[in-house]
Amino acid sequence: MENSQTRVIFFDIGGVLLSNGWGHLSREKAAKKFNLNYEEMNVLHNFIFNVFEIGSITLDDYLETVVFNHSRDFSKEEFKNFMFSQSVELPDMLPWLKEWKKNCGVRVFSINNESRELNDYRIKKFSLHQCFDGFFSSCHLGMRKPDPGIFQLAMGIAQARPEECAYFDDRLMLAEAGEKLGIRSFHHRDFKNTLENLMNLKK
Repeated sequence: MENSQTRVIFFDIGGVLLSNGWGHLSREKAAKKFNLNYEEMNVLHNFIFNVFEIGSITLDDYLETVVFNHSRDFSKEEFKNFMFSQSVELPDMLPWLKEWKKNCGVRVFSINNESRELNDYRIKKFSLHQCFDGFFSSCHLGMRKPDPGIFQLAMGIAQARPEECAYFDDRLMLAEAGEKLGIRSFHHRDFKNTLENLMNLKK
């Protein structure tokens, strides 16, 4: 990328490299496995999830509101283990990015919405330090996408202008949030599509 003006690339994690940390499909599986009322659980989840993702409450606090609001026949640890087990690597993208990062010639960071415990688990479990120079995670920044502040803070710390940055996200709305700030933003659809867009940044 020596001939490119792109100096910094930002990636989302959930939906690009890994499955979502605690998306609706995982919550539906949890409701079935632990015999929970999904509709009730989802109402409580939506009520508190924003403050969970910006790090204002812990995983235990979240679970006490959403799941353990009355006695259960399973433990909090059992439920946490299930939550963590829902994180899986998506095909192709992560191993390729780890290898590409070695000689890509640009700095690479994540910008992701994630609760602290899941964020820390996923970084360690999938060795994400091998493909990122740092992590702009909502749980540590106290704001979450699509708040423009999270992109502005990331660019400020990276000391890069919007036109020097590129951003990849599987959610079109969030890619558009980056685009509004002048960042070249791409809607990640699959590995092939994102690989083509990354290669085009060299031109």
